[in-house]
Parts: sequence; C-alpha cells; structure tokens
Amino acid sequence: MILIESPFWATGAGLALLALLQSLLLVVLLLLSLAVLLYADRKIWAAVQMRKGPNVVGAFGLLQSFADFFKYALKEVVVPAGADKPVYFLAPMLSFTLALMLWVVIPFDEGWVLADINVAILYIFAISSFEVYGVIMGGWASNSKYPFLGSLRSAAQMISYEVSIGLILVGVIISTASLNLTHIVEAQRGAGLLSWYWLPHLPMVALFFISALAETNRAPFDLPEAESELVAGYQVEYSSTPFLLFMIGEYAAMVFMCALISVLFFGGWLSPVPFLPDGAWWMVLKIGLCFFMFSMVKAVVPRYRYDQLMRIGWKVFLPLSLAWVVIVAFLARYRVLDGFWARWPEAIPLVVN
Repeated sequence: MILIESPFWATGAGLALLALLQSLLLVVLLLLSLAVLLYADRKIWAAVQMRKGPNVVGAFGLLQSFADFFKYALKEVVVPAGADKPVYFLAPMLSFTLALMLWVVIPFDEGWVLADINVAILYIFAISSFEVYGVIMGGWASNSKYPFLGSLRSAAQMISYEVSIGLILVGVIISTASLNLTHIVEAQRGAGLLSWYWLPHLPMVALFFISALAETNRAPFDLPEAESELVAGYQVEYSSTPFLLFMIGEYAAMVFMCALISVLFFGGWLSPVPFLPDGAWWMVLKIGLCFFMFSMVKAVVPRYRYDQLMRIGWKVFLPLSLAWVVIVAFLARYRVLDGFWARWPEAIPLVVN
C-alpha cells in the first residue's frame, strides 16, 4: 500500500510501469487458468467416453498440462524447407498475441479490468478480425497445399460467423446504449438471475453460443483441422513452440468467448440471488460453466460437413440475428420491455455526447 501511494506511481513512468505489471499479472493468471482448463477439458471428454484421462503426472494427473508444455517447449522446431521463414514464425506469434489482447477489456469485478474503455465491443471486433490473418499466414507460409486449404477454410468460417456474432452484439448494445462491458454488466443489476440479459435475449444466447464454437474452430465446427481431409489444417507443418503458440491462442480465444457470454447475457460478476454478495468468483464460476458446455459439445456432437456449416451460418443465423436486431430496436424504442430496458432512453444523450 505504501508503494502504491508513493508519488512515483502518479508520474508517467510510474503509470506505464503499473500498467505493465498489471498486464503481466493478467497474462500469468490467464496462462495458468488455461493449463487447468485444458486438464478439465480432457477429463470431461474422458468421463463421457468412460475412460480415465490424465491420471499419471502429478496427483490425479494435475501436472499433465505442465508436462505437455515443457514437452512442446523443449522439442526441436522443424521448419519445412520451402517455408517463408519470417511469415512462418510470425503467424503463431500473431495468433497468440491477439488472443491475449482481447482480455484487457474483460471486467472480472467492479474496477477489475485492465482497460475500461467506452468502445470495448468495437475493440473486440477489431482484434478478433485480425486473428484471421494469423491463420492465413500460418497456412500460406508452410508452402504446402494442405495447410493452405485449411487456412482458407478457417478464414471463411471465422468471417461467416463474425457477422452473426456482430448482429447479436448490436442487440445487446441497443438494450444498454453502451459499448462498455462494465456498463452492460451494471445494466443487468436488479433481481438477480431474472434481471440478466439471457431472459430477454433468450433466442440469441443459443445462436451466440453456437457461433462462438464456429468462430473459435471448436468441435463440431473444427473443420480446418479435419483429420480425414486436411490432416491438422493450417497447423500441420508446425511443431514444438510455434504449434504451442497456436494451441494456446485457440484456447485463449475460446475461453474469452466464455467470458464474453458471461458478461453479455449472465451478469458478469453479479450474484444470481440478491442475498449473496457480488464478486469476481461469480465471473470465474460462470466462465467455468460455459467452458464445461463447450467441452460437452465437443464430446457428444459429431462434426458437421463444410457445406452444412456455411448453410446454417448464412441462411439461418444471419437472417435470425438480423431480424432480432430489428425486434430489439422496436422493443427498446417503444419501451415494451420497460423492466429490462428502462435505462435506454435516458442513456442516449450520454452516448451522443
């Protein structure tokens, strides 16, 4: 406390150092969380398939994720002879960095956010759009047709479902008249579980969840990594640490989608019942439950064909999400659901200014 209250932290150098320390803390906690979630992911699949899963390295196999990390980090990096080496190494670093950058706008509690910016959703759109480049660069730089085809699949898939996700987010923005994630959480404060946006936006919760699976190349939409067609997709020519960066980036993006669902539709850090205190543990619990659903879908749902994936994205999800934007705009304008969106008209001058 004495160090934080020191005059040094009020200077430009002190603020920059404090931001750097906060960023490092966020990255370390996120990477440790990903190791635990990867272990949980494998245990869930094992339970569904009636097998044990990781159970050798450490007590109950808890150190298996860390053993895999050291295995990837210590293995030799094999680079294809015809690869474009600068692009080859830049692609996994880009995917990893962009996936971590998304987390700076996620609020875990009131004031517990690295960058509480007023255009957080626009920031998420911008960074998630750039993630396509890491995938395309990884497929192109390998100088092999199979990774290149996998990268094109992944790019088309991510772009297709970003449209639906964007329109669903527009519905939430209309409900709160704010692009700030903290404001979106605070707009859901009230009678606990029944005040959250999962109820008025119920049809879009399912669409957002499915679109998040497709956006992050998660089963049953892991078509860029279809083993029977494209081996491992854009990652097939990668090994050791570059492959690890791709994998961490993919998991970080998937867990970010769980956090975004929790913030947008399930009240973030707010308590589900009024007599229990709010706190960051609610946010962590909601992310864990959403991640459990992601794992269960991978364990029980068979993979889609690519034409089926594109058809439901453009012919089902896009019209439904576009129609929902119109419906939400009508309801908010004429205050049909006054209990949920009573703040909307009063918030307009704040947004305009």
